[in-house]
Amino acid sequence: MDTKKTLQNYLDELSSGSPTPGGGNVAALCGTLASSLGIMVCNLTIGKKKYLDFEAEANRIKEKLTSFKNDFIEFARKDNEAFDKVMEAFKLPKNNEAEINSRSEKIQSATLEAAMVPAEVLRKCNEVIPLIKIISEKGNQNSLSDAGVAASLISSSAEGAYLNVLINCTSLTNQITAREVLKTNEIIYREVKEKSAEIISTIIKRMSSQ
Repeated sequence: MDTKKTLQNYLDELSSGSPTPGGGNVAALCGTLASSLGIMVCNLTIGKKKYLDFEAEANRIKEKLTSFKNDFIEFARKDNEAFDKVMEAFKLPKNNEAEINSRSEKIQSATLEAAMVPAEVLRKCNEVIPLIKIISEKGNQNSLSDAGVAASLISSSAEGAYLNVLINCTSLTNQITAREVLKTNEIIYREVKEKSAEIISTIIKRMSSQ
């Protein structure tokens, strides 16, 4: 995701026949959107007399979410680059055994790197979700639905990231490494999904009872 381009440019690229930007890029974008909505809730809370006791914490959360938003934008860029490296490795010559071995090694190395980018997205999602929980509980309650959408988006970001970890790991010949990467990321993925589902469920109950 290149923030210098218009949204229309991005959508046109996304829907084109080019493999980048793809699902991994969109997963990171969901993290950016979730962070941005969290920042919005903070901004709608800060300065309100009703939430004066929470203001200092809201400012700290806003600062963290702003940093996370920028991290997700960077992950989106890195996701494109990682996929391009895999494609470049597949284009390497294979005219003799040395070239075949070298090409294979570079494909595997690039594929592992491509798995590590969405793994970073997953870890960042797990850092964002507690902040969304706090602002949903203590932030401006007129923006409760926005906090819920943020939780939904961070859940989508984690799921998209995990799918991209998974597809890259299935291409690794070193199954020991693949299993280790998958095991670690599956744990994080399930944590984010459970936490986000709990936040959304709580928000729906609270809004339904009003």
